[in-house]
Amino acid sequence: MESALEIKDLTVSFSSEGRKVEVVSGVSLSIPQGRIVGVVGESGCGKTVTALSVMRLIPEPPGRIEGGEILFDGADILHLSDRDMRSLRGNRISMIFQEPISSLNPVFTVGDQIGESLRTHLNITRKEEKERVLDLLRLVGIPAPESRIKNYPYELSGGMSQRVMIAMALACSPEVLIADEPTTALDVTIQAGILELIDDLRVKMGMAVLLITHDLGIIAEVADTVYVMYAGKVVENAVTRELFKHPKHPYTVGLLNSIPDLRRSKERLDAIPGVVPSPGSFPPGCRFQDRCPLAIDKCREEEPPLSEHREGHYSACWRADEVTI
Repeated sequence: MESALEIKDLTVSFSSEGRKVEVVSGVSLSIPQGRIVGVVGESGCGKTVTALSVMRLIPEPPGRIEGGEILFDGADILHLSDRDMRSLRGNRISMIFQEPISSLNPVFTVGDQIGESLRTHLNITRKEEKERVLDLLRLVGIPAPESRIKNYPYELSGGMSQRVMIAMALACSPEVLIADEPTTALDVTIQAGILELIDDLRVKMGMAVLLITHDLGIIAEVADTVYVMYAGKVVENAVTRELFKHPKHPYTVGLLNSIPDLRRSKERLDAIPGVVPSPGSFPPGCRFQDRCPLAIDKCREEEPPLSEHREGHYSACWRADEVTI
């Protein structure tokens, strides 16, 4: 299937106190048209930095995209001029950011903020803009849009604010939607509604969606394929059903085992020992080796490549064939 967006060998670094550290190392992923691709991993694994690189929102300095390609509509986004990127951002590629309350401007109404994308990218009248904003509010399931359009962000609940963020991202009918933790801090009922909304809009609008989360339960519900990231690298990639049934990396197994399951009799959830290493402090060899129950000397000395272990199923592990859930 043709890719709507393709990232090839992306490397991103940040400078701190005169020292350059790599936070994303050679990440490659593909988002097919009309599909949802999940990117999962613990906090600090490079998921958001990868997404911000697509939008060219990495602050320079201290950040810097060191290499790679981000291909969209036959062009490398990394080589576009600032003017061309502004035309693309929020128009053909949009992003739902984490923490909607901190992403919305408190001194403008939600109607003004949704309408900004329309005013920037489309040649429409004020009347047409208002009608389009009302249509978007209805589309994302906000009740009484005629009154909500005049609300300020502080007057909205977390779920409402998230829906406003989605409306802003969808204002210009993008071809690619990046959703970065779109359900963070929402209760399970609202979370389910947001996920259903994103999936419905994907079908209606034919969008490709890059869904970033730390929650494999969310991935299981909506994603077609999954990329697992750890310490700035992709360590496993497969179709969702395949990855859940036959994980081929110990880190993925750890994430799967940490999902709450009412059918289990355990009093405590399984946990992956240790923490994600800080950029600049990655261990030699496999970056997961100091937390991995299967690590051997080779894991501590040589970094495993991302290799195909089953058809369409890739893992960066020297002992992938021995991994079981």
